Amino acid sequence: MDRVLIDKVLLDPVTMNEAVRRVVAMIHEGRDRAAHVVTMNAQFVEIAHREPRFADLLQRAALNVADGLSLVWASRFLGSSLPERVAGADLMVRLCEAAATDGSTVYFLGGSPGAASSSANRLRRDFPGLTVAGVDCPPDGFLSDPEQCAQVAKRIELAKPDLLFVGLGAPKQEYWIERNAHLPAKVMMGIGGSFELVAGLRKRAPISIQKAGCEWLWRLCMEPRRLWRRYLVGNSLFILFVLRQRWKQWTDLERLRTEQSQRLLRSNEPRPGKRENPAA
Repeated sequence: MDRVLIDKVLLDPVTMNEAVRRVVAMIHEGRDRAAHVVTMNAQFVEIAHREPRFADLLQRAALNVADGLSLVWASRFLGSSLPERVAGADLMVRLCEAAATDGSTVYFLGGSPGAASSSANRLRRDFPGLTVAGVDCPPDGFLSDPEQCAQVAKRIELAKPDLLFVGLGAPKQEYWIERNAHLPAKVMMGIGGSFELVAGLRKRAPISIQKAGCEWLWRLCMEPRRLWRRYLVGNSLFILFVLRQRWKQWTDLERLRTEQSQRLLRSNEPRPGKRENPAA
């Protein structure tokens, strides 16, 4: 199945059910390194545009799903089709449900203090068969401390989870996964602030607002100081990148049509006939 290109990132055109099946299949495959699953929104497109390393990382991921409805709309505007939004928080819950059924183990890393443990407790209540191999909420700034990073890696190495959820925010969680894909986890998935949503520590937008594609506005109203730049500046840049890509598609098509017309005209031009030798 061909991936969908939006600016410099590629997304997999999958539904929620297809995404769950693909991740479950990855868990049961033999791998030398963990499969990387990315839950992508407009912010990822903006970061990838200015950070080539991030764009390359996303292209090499095992699965990129459209966490933001804006990506679904953009894909259709550009002539492709992402079938639906695959929200990261919902995908995490569905994967925990599947893990409770097939015996896979999960590990929660990151989030605000108490969010990962509250999320784990809630999911264990909802899915009694779920095995949580570990919950780890390192202090802020641990990524710049080699000793703390080594301790985090050691705890994951001892737990050997099948599925590791990483809630460090983009792009930190994606870079962390790239550096630590050698750890004994089958799948690593960045989930941003999903621990807080699943635990109920952060109120999620009503379904009607989610379906209208305005969850970003809801979150901006809830946390204006933290999110104003991400949504007001980042979303504006995202729209600009999509419009620029659409313009390039149109100009490329017009150039192709012009070249085809010119070739057709040349093929219809009368060719000079062969001159006969004058009679002797």
